[in-house]
Amino acid sequence: MPTIEELQFEIEKIKERNRRVEGDKGWEVSWTRKVVVSVLTYVVIVVFFYFAQLPKPFVNAIVPAVAFVLSTLTVPLFKTWWLKKQSHQSPDRT
Repeated sequence: MPTIEELQFEIEKIKERNRRVEGDKGWEVSWTRKVVVSVLTYVVIVVFFYFAQLPKPFVNAIVPAVAFVLSTLTVPLFKTWWLKKQSHQSPDRT
């Protein structure tokens, strides 16, 4: 049987893991991350369009970057809808 000290150590490890998970979750849903990824997406696509010699790379690269932003804004709505739908189903249906 584990000692109290061992159990306390395990609890502290779990608390530390929870702090890391909460930080990761905060980053995943933050506007900072969305803006950074949008800007990086735009820059990479501009470079690709430029070297592919496609017309107006700076203008045409806006579409994929905006598509990313829209997807990050709508995915949480679909997730909420899906979770509600799952909670209304019986446990034997998946």
